[in-house]
Amino acid sequence: MNLKSLQNRIYGGDNIVNLSDVRYLPRWIILLIDMLLLLAAVHLAYMILAKLNVKPYNILPQSQKYAIIISVNMVFMFLFKTYAGIIRHSSFIDLAKLLLASFCTLITLGVVNITVSSITGYNVFRIPILVIYFTVSFMILFLFRFSVKEFFYLLREFRKSGLKKRILVLGIDEQAIAIARAILDTPNLPYQIVGFLTQRNDSRSAKLLGKPIFSKDKIELSNKIDLALDGVLIIKEMMTKEEMNAWVNLFLEKDLQIFKAPSVQKLRDSDLGSSIRTLQIEDLLNRKPIKIENEEVIIRHAGKNILITGGAGSIGSEIVRQVALFEPELIVILDQAETPLHDMELEMREKFPQIHFKFVLADISNRHRVEPLFERYRFSFVYHAAAYKHVPLIEANPHEAILVNVLGTKIVASLSSKYDVNRFVMVSTDKAVKPTNVMGASKRAAELYVQALQNVEGNRTKFITTRFGNVLGSNGSVIPHFKRQIESGGPLTITHPDIVRYFMTIPEACELVLQAGTMGKGGEIFVFDMGEPVKILDLARRMIKLSGFEPDTDIKIIYTGLRPGEKLYEELLSDDATTMPTHHEKIMVSKDTNMEYPDIERYTSLIIKCALRREKVEVVQLLKKIVPEYKSNNSIYEVLDK
Repeated sequence: MNLKSLQNRIYGGDNIVNLSDVRYLPRWIILLIDMLLLLAAVHLAYMILAKLNVKPYNILPQSQKYAIIISVNMVFMFLFKTYAGIIRHSSFIDLAKLLLASFCTLITLGVVNITVSSITGYNVFRIPILVIYFTVSFMILFLFRFSVKEFFYLLREFRKSGLKKRILVLGIDEQAIAIARAILDTPNLPYQIVGFLTQRNDSRSAKLLGKPIFSKDKIELSNKIDLALDGVLIIKEMMTKEEMNAWVNLFLEKDLQIFKAPSVQKLRDSDLGSSIRTLQIEDLLNRKPIKIENEEVIIRHAGKNILITGGAGSIGSEIVRQVALFEPELIVILDQAETPLHDMELEMREKFPQIHFKFVLADISNRHRVEPLFERYRFSFVYHAAAYKHVPLIEANPHEAILVNVLGTKIVASLSSKYDVNRFVMVSTDKAVKPTNVMGASKRAAELYVQALQNVEGNRTKFITTRFGNVLGSNGSVIPHFKRQIESGGPLTITHPDIVRYFMTIPEACELVLQAGTMGKGGEIFVFDMGEPVKILDLARRMIKLSGFEPDTDIKIIYTGLRPGEKLYEELLSDDATTMPTHHEKIMVSKDTNMEYPDIERYTSLIIKCALRREKVEVVQLLKKIVPEYKSNNSIYEVLDK
């Protein structure tokens, strides 16, 4: 902001002038200020001389002496452009320019004094006055610039402190203190440590790093305004899931923002500013991931050729990333989605330049496109993650589900057996258990076909199936959908207030796939201990509060009714299934009812022909014969169950 804009703001009716917005003053004003400061310096020099009882020479009037000294000084200030820099950004160069201008003024006035004395025999200035002026003028000019610089610095810091989030650090242990100290030592972070928070009540009079310690009771009995807080910083790794949920419930109740920081060990490898983030709902749903047996996985993947279908999808792409860590000879990534496959290619070639990748744009239901890959590359491992998965879309297009989920699986699995693939791992879903929709039933039919192949005479491939619940952050999943609705101001749409779902993270799901591939003997369906189911309404309310809004006030929640084929509760194991433990406590084997290969082969051939003719009702009728436990829910196909 220059003077003209400042004037316009004042006379335009805006009387609020933000000093930190003033960018610079015109150069002539800086020169004028410097001239006034030089006048004060001359006057101060003569005053000091008078105090010392030293009388000046009377060859010229005092006013003319002032004019000569200031004029000479201004000439050198102009020559060295001491006025050119922005004062608030003054540097050592600006200081050097001032010193040179003052020194040259001293020398010049000394030369003038000697010259006049040699001609007239009289001195114009006493030498002490020149030395005092040199010192005083330089100090005044320097202090002026230093003061302006410090003023704007303090003003900026004051504004920054007003913009900083006032936060408490949860915990009084070494980890919490170390994180707090790191924040205090990094002034450019947008956080201001107000104090520490603890469960204990015996630390009220104590201080840490000069900051008070608050007890949980004080937070419970106070509100956000009384506390003058914006949020709380937690270290997630230092708490159990139960402890974190209890604290988060309290903070959300008090409308406090929740920030998470990494442990000190992780912080050493990253930047503090980028490491502190707002707590996400995924952090509350997260559990300890499966610890896979890396040695076994490495042996089965290192130097081998691997095929991953659906390799550009949420699960498939993570399988690609994890498999690439084991240095296989070749990874063939097959997908029919062009743009995600292209993005995957760019990512993989950058992250794993040493690994040979082949990216194939193809449909798994096209045997003539898929078989040449098996014939050429002789895969050791096939991860089958390609599938249609969105329940309402599949309910409206059952024939498409058959062509991809059944025919596609049939082609990839039968080719795996034909070309002696060592292991075939299929990604299934909890919706295949007691299915209430076409999608779940089509996946169950695919499971039956894969299991039946295991016992075909001459087969040497180990066929393994894994079942998952809902995957956090996957394409089309509920959490990204809710986030988009919150960002747009709502409302959040939930199909039913009582609907519940199991959740797991993408890395967890993929670690299960890898573990299943190593521990499977063939024909098993592996299921994962998903923990407790999550009520979607509670999930939505927490997400709204974590985003800083109030449910039903800032962001509305509306119920749209169950979608076609959707059910309130998902299951991982059918009632008549027997569950067998494995050597991993979180992984079990489900012994579901099997079907003989000739029967499933005949049924799948019939249903594929119906799907090719787009006979929707006939497709669903056959699907109900293949999967007798399939009962439609909230669907036009409910009439077929009667």
